[in-house]
Amino acid sequence: MSRRHFYKHRHKEEDVDVTALLNILVVIIAFLILSAVFSRIGIQEINLPTQSGGGGMPDKLPFAVEVILRKNALEISDGRNVVATIPKTDGKYDVRKLSEHLLRIKAEHSDKEDATLLLEPDIEYEYLIEVMDVIKSAETRPAGSEALRKITLFPQVSIGDAP
Repeated sequence: MSRRHFYKHRHKEEDVDVTALLNILVVIIAFLILSAVFSRIGIQEINLPTQSGGGGMPDKLPFAVEVILRKNALEISDGRNVVATIPKTDGKYDVRKLSEHLLRIKAEHSDKEDATLLLEPDIEYEYLIEVMDVIKSAETRPAGSEALRKITLFPQVSIGDAP
């Protein structure tokens, strides 16, 4: 075998077959796309109740909207007294009645923008968010109309511990 023939045979180019690799990549990409979790993240803006300074008590306390989330009921308070109690029915909070009460309060105090949500310990997070959504807005059906209209009630919600 001559030297020239040896080098010619040794440097012969070979094609690399990547078909199998591409098939595997296509299957993996399809699997990853189909198994991806698509979720929508909602952000709730909350405020903490302000603590009053060391001044004396004012003659008249301002009107406050407080919703107290208890284990067995919802309570609505004006800052001094409980004005409505809505018991749980079938293990669920009656958020429709809460919305009706809050709509009446908003009609009486249309300039009021803030409310306080007070919670007992061990209240589930889902209930907190559900009640907070009801405090912020309500859907009503105007007389003689088929369409629902969204009304902003108390968009500035503060959270605290129930008394």
